[in-house]
Amino acid sequence: MPKSPKSLSGNQIRQKFLDFYDKRQHQVLPSASLVPDDPTVLLTIAGMLPFKPIFLGQRQSDFSRATTSQKCLRTNDIENVGRTARHHTFFEMLGNFSFGDYFKEQAIAWAWELSTNVFELPPERLIVSVFREDDEAFAIWRDKIGIPAHRIQRMGEEDNFWASGPTGPCGPCSEIYYDFHPEKGDKDIDLEDDTRFIEYYNLVFMQYNRDADGNLTPLQNKNIDTGLGLERMAQILQQVPNNYETDLIFPIIKTAAEIAELDYAKSDEKTKVSLKVIGDHIRAVVHLIADGITASNIGRGYILRRLIRRVVRHGRLIGIQGEFTTQVADTAIALAEDTYPNVRERNDAIQAELQREESQFRKTLARGEKLLADILAQKPEQISGRDAFTLYDTHGFPLELTQEIAEEHGLTVDIAGYEAAMKEQQENSQAAHETVDLLAQGSLDEVTSGVAATEFLGYTVPATTAQVMALVAEGESVESAQTGTEVQVVLDQTPFYAESGGQIGDRGYLSGDNLVVRIDDVKKESDFFVHFGRVERGTLNLGDTVTAQIDRACRRRAQANHTATHLLQAALKKIVDPSISQAGSLVAFDRLRFDFNCSRSLTSEELTQIEDQINTWIAEAHGADVAIMPLTDAKAKGAIAMFGEKYADEVRVIDFPGVSMELCGGTHVNNTAEIGVFKIVAETGVASGIRRIEAVAGPAVLDYLNLRDKVVKELSDRFKVKPEEIPDRITNLQNELKASQKELEAVKQELALAKSDQVLSQAESVGEFKVLVANLGDIEPDALKTAAERLQQKLGDSAVVLGSVPTEGKVSLVAAFSAKIYKDKQLQAGKFIGGIAKLCGGGGGGRPNLAQAGGRDASKLPEALDAAKRQLIEQLQ
Repeated sequence: MPKSPKSLSGNQIRQKFLDFYDKRQHQVLPSASLVPDDPTVLLTIAGMLPFKPIFLGQRQSDFSRATTSQKCLRTNDIENVGRTARHHTFFEMLGNFSFGDYFKEQAIAWAWELSTNVFELPPERLIVSVFREDDEAFAIWRDKIGIPAHRIQRMGEEDNFWASGPTGPCGPCSEIYYDFHPEKGDKDIDLEDDTRFIEYYNLVFMQYNRDADGNLTPLQNKNIDTGLGLERMAQILQQVPNNYETDLIFPIIKTAAEIAELDYAKSDEKTKVSLKVIGDHIRAVVHLIADGITASNIGRGYILRRLIRRVVRHGRLIGIQGEFTTQVADTAIALAEDTYPNVRERNDAIQAELQREESQFRKTLARGEKLLADILAQKPEQISGRDAFTLYDTHGFPLELTQEIAEEHGLTVDIAGYEAAMKEQQENSQAAHETVDLLAQGSLDEVTSGVAATEFLGYTVPATTAQVMALVAEGESVESAQTGTEVQVVLDQTPFYAESGGQIGDRGYLSGDNLVVRIDDVKKESDFFVHFGRVERGTLNLGDTVTAQIDRACRRRAQANHTATHLLQAALKKIVDPSISQAGSLVAFDRLRFDFNCSRSLTSEELTQIEDQINTWIAEAHGADVAIMPLTDAKAKGAIAMFGEKYADEVRVIDFPGVSMELCGGTHVNNTAEIGVFKIVAETGVASGIRRIEAVAGPAVLDYLNLRDKVVKELSDRFKVKPEEIPDRITNLQNELKASQKELEAVKQELALAKSDQVLSQAESVGEFKVLVANLGDIEPDALKTAAERLQQKLGDSAVVLGSVPTEGKVSLVAAFSAKIYKDKQLQAGKFIGGIAKLCGGGGGGRPNLAQAGGRDASKLPEALDAAKRQLIEQLQ
């Protein structure tokens, strides 16, 4: 019987791998962030991703060999997490890489040496695969390593040929498998049997380039890209049944089980799946937040939010009632901190993000699960797409959770119907915000055919002579445009900045002999700057030579506001959180707006500190250094780039030394002193995980202060108080209003009770119970609720349903049931009134004893109340 390998901890496996290749002249590099320096992918999904530019020949490497332990995250198989032995979202890939140095024979020899000598895997338990046409690799394994030919499996392109895409570098793979059951013998080996075999090491031989026709040609420099799964090797060496029960993940699972007061070993399979999901996802969440990602509804933020929500959901499934994610995260942080110190450094941010998201989602979950339970109670054959979309769109309940819960009840969700409802909403939204296409449906493309790209001169000159290369008026290409005509003009060169990077386009004029064209906006389409304006005097002709002059006052305002956004980002990173990054911006002539990732609102103290810091930098008169340089050099210098933004190989860097350095194509002041002053106007939330600061800078501050001064003077005159007394005067008025509102509410309550006493005699006996259904006219919802409770108490064992129309077209409904009704008769107020409200085009619910609902069709109230009375009598008899 083949011997079993020796046991090693996950940390020991990682270190032994890196030490092995370090001794073989590989540069040991730290793991890259989960946020890749690659706009084509959201997350780091493989160990080779940080080296992709080298493999693709886009960048030269400073070393010919490298080795890493790279943290990775994938969600493509998220539904398999916890259900199989080795599917994960977060995992670590141990890799050794050769950039034009060693190739197949050396890579194979070292992989075998590492496996058998370092990790002491019994050779008789190892089986390898090669690409079906890779005779060279087959021969190396057989003749150099000594593996019997029948233990070398040839496999097809789907399994053993790696490609970076449809074209580009590619090559065959060779994989090493561990055999958990060698006693089954060597006949009819099936490497797809994951109960017996586990593929733990993949060697990619990048030796070809594939062209657009699918032809393969040998690369001049052949590369090696390998990946050894840390969790998989830990399963092998620790001799546990799956990756989750290794020391890399099981301590997290154990913490979750203790919180749920469960014994993992004695739990059923469904409970174990939930515990595994929690163990896997919390690792992913901790590292995502540590790398600066905050929860939101888009991109990486949505992936983080989805993972947190799945953790919370599975926690509820195993009986955890209170908030728990921060406790489980403590264990995950402790496991990771020695290898990834940033998780401990970001401990507070991780805990805060988890607590906030869990608290928020628990409220969403409670609402959504109740509504979904009502849908399931109707025993549908399938959850309709419309219901799934309503749960998502109205109540924030994720489609994935609807699918999971439906699956638990043996049902599916109509995804096509869901997508149709989503599309319908998007189309309605677009129709509501439809704007006129000033480029006249492609006429610009026609008139610029054969025209050279516009040359932009605006960084250095405010005015220049230019030739009119294209002219569009009223959606048509024209030879000339008369006074009063709205036009779009393309010039051969221009000083006008075109709207880009959040900065709006310049304003100004085109002029000539007896000609003035006012330019109100400039946009860039492809390589052309399109000047939008109106002929104020004379005639503009195609081919005319004109003077293009920007409005310098507007440009100075835009420059001040744009530089201020750079200073604002620097101040946010310094004062609030270094991981803050830009999520959007607007640079106008009169204001600026800056959106950034942050999961909480900023305090008034922080806003004051930010404002003071920016004004200090302005007063210090920092000069601007503007340079064009290779993208790699800019990033090496520390220039800030927007995640997901696609940059050219050559980039423009705006550097205010010691303060801010960003990649930016906008216009800026030459010295921060030119800004003058900076003032924050507002700080708000615009989306989950995204905050917005609105501010003014330069001359716009005076406009802002003048407006505020005017408002203060007007309020002072109206209240007949001094400006400094205005806040106290407003407070007094608010207190008076609150007192009046309380008096009004008291009167409404008395009116409701008086009306309820009048209908008390309408109660009917149904067996041992009393039933009262009545319309109380225009009573407000709160007063209606009070009346229903009071009537139910007076009647004893009873069911009371009241309706009213408090405002035109709106229906209010309340149901109050005694304990004997909702316990003995299983007739719950929440479910009952929700069904009645549907007859009025609405819905609602609540507790078994007391519930409220609403509707949109007041004309249906009598019908709804009749139905309520009829159903109560039927169900109580």
